Amino acid sequence: MKDELVLYMHAGSGNHGCEAIVNSLCHMIKEKTVLVTYCAPEDEKYTLGSLCRIVGERQFEKNRIAHIFYYLYRKVTGDETSFIRYRYKGIFGKNMSPVAISIGGDNYCYESMLHDLRLANKAFGEKGVKTVLLGCSVEPELLDRADIAADLARYHTIIARESITYEALKEKVKGPRILCYPDPAFTLCKKELPLPEGFAEGNTVGINISPMIQDNEKENGITMENYRNLIRHIIDTTDMQVALIPHVVRNGSDDRGPIRALAAEFGDTGRVVEIPDATCEELKGFISRCRFFVGARTHATIAAYSTGVPTLVVGYSVKAIGIARDLFGTEDGYVLPVQSLAKPEDLENAFVWLADREDAIRKQLEEKMPAYKEEALLTGKEVDRLWEECSRQ
Repeated sequence: MKDELVLYMHAGSGNHGCEAIVNSLCHMIKEKTVLVTYCAPEDEKYTLGSLCRIVGERQFEKNRIAHIFYYLYRKVTGDETSFIRYRYKGIFGKNMSPVAISIGGDNYCYESMLHDLRLANKAFGEKGVKTVLLGCSVEPELLDRADIAADLARYHTIIARESITYEALKEKVKGPRILCYPDPAFTLCKKELPLPEGFAEGNTVGINISPMIQDNEKENGITMENYRNLIRHIIDTTDMQVALIPHVVRNGSDDRGPIRALAAEFGDTGRVVEIPDATCEELKGFISRCRFFVGARTHATIAAYSTGVPTLVVGYSVKAIGIARDLFGTEDGYVLPVQSLAKPEDLENAFVWLADREDAIRKQLEEKMPAYKEEALLTGKEVDRLWEECSRQ
């Protein structure tokens, strides 16, 4: 255990963005890793089972007696981190790892996760473990909350994945080593499976939609209406095919729900194909063979950017804006906030703007990506450096 680097706050590979971060990190570091995960069967199913040792969290919902006991224990003793020690029992002990990495992503963008993030960070700190928040995006206004700023200050190192988060952290959080490197998933390997019938390589628009953006829309139903209009525009005015590509396939936030609704509506046209669930590497293989990509899930769009595909992001938070700004100098034209959707043709118009600049955007990505990927690899070098430093102590 002491010779394994701990990765935690991982929700499971049914979210292929989570899978992509861990997969990429494991390929860029020297250390043996143990992944503490909320959903071990998902991680064994996809790519991570061959890259790291997987330990499933103990879940209170599956052990009512333990839940009651720890609730009463915490009530009497005030030991709030006891919940975390129960959940992570497989890695808490006498010979603990000197370094634990919170697989950050956008975890700090969700109110429901903030309590557990704070407790896990505190629990590791109480054991003398140095914690790292890796590849993160954090809404700048969240840092005005004293409890969040105090939590973030406990990390030994924070690696932001875009400059908006980085600048806000540098201004408002004192203590940790704060760095800014591109998301590790920019270096993710791709695996090319045979293309399904109806997918024209180099002349297909990849489309991803998620329940997450639907939850953030201002007008009920406006997101699906915009996606329908976009697909009709592609069918009616171009010779391109459409591939509907999921990137999160888990209960409560399954991209296949809205994707299947769109596939059913346009299936008779012969112009729309639905891509089934696959590993993060295989999904990147499909996305890389698109001509354009329109995506809601961050790591689906990272798969497109990193393979030179002109991409329109239907975003809802700082991560989409920050990544686009770092790549292009501006988010204007490259990110369409879902909260701004007001007319059925908004997404279609944004896509037309992107398509009109296809060659320039593709050239810009081709020129930017080699150095950008090299910079992303610095995350691995930083983890290796910290591990070596802690191992000597």
